[in-house]
Amino acid sequence: MKILAVEDDAPTLALLVSSLEEAGHVVEQAGDGQTGLRLARETAHDVAVVDRMLPGLDGLELVRQLRALGVQTPVLFLTTMGGISDRVDGLEAGGDDYLVKPFALAELLARINALARRPPLGRVETIIRVANVELDLVTRRVTRAGHVVDLQPREFSLLEFLMRNVGQLVTRRQLLESVWDFHFDPRTNIVETHMSRLRAKLNSDGGPDPIETVRGSGYILHADIS
Repeated sequence: MKILAVEDDAPTLALLVSSLEEAGHVVEQAGDGQTGLRLARETAHDVAVVDRMLPGLDGLELVRQLRALGVQTPVLFLTTMGGISDRVDGLEAGGDDYLVKPFALAELLARINALARRPPLGRVETIIRVANVELDLVTRRVTRAGHVVDLQPREFSLLEFLMRNVGQLVTRRQLLESVWDFHFDPRTNIVETHMSRLRAKLNSDGGPDPIETVRGSGYILHADIS
């Protein structure tokens, strides 16, 4: 894929570029909003990764101007501003996804891949759906078959990561990196404990368990559930 990275922090930009290139992507980079806007207008990209706080032209205004110009490149906001109102502002400005710093590289790559797989949309999509499970990224609300599932923040993040990688094997290491930002094995059963709680809540109405445990490997969220 061809990816545009707009980030004014030099170490973070260097990390983005090297990680994305190691994953096989072609990366264009910009250190300020005006340059990012120009590159996004002049060249087609599969995904743009944009910081919120940029010199010259902030990330929100950059994306607003792109959408006003009819540029529909999927945009992932990457920022330290992680409040609900910040997420809402980003999505309403025309962003497609929102990742808060500090971030796990595995989650960043998974979100970029998910954005690239999406068909072009005429409006911002804030809800992820897998079968009868819906997850709202803005309100942090989860339902199954129309019934609210009350999840704690880590459980919500676990489910979100599984839903973004539906049908794929997700390893324990990926979950530690993306949900807890652990880049080491804490030698605890933290993943298994939270996964057990998530499954109990999702299946509290007696429905089939959509999460398969692959012994010794990880977990798979299946789409063919009811």
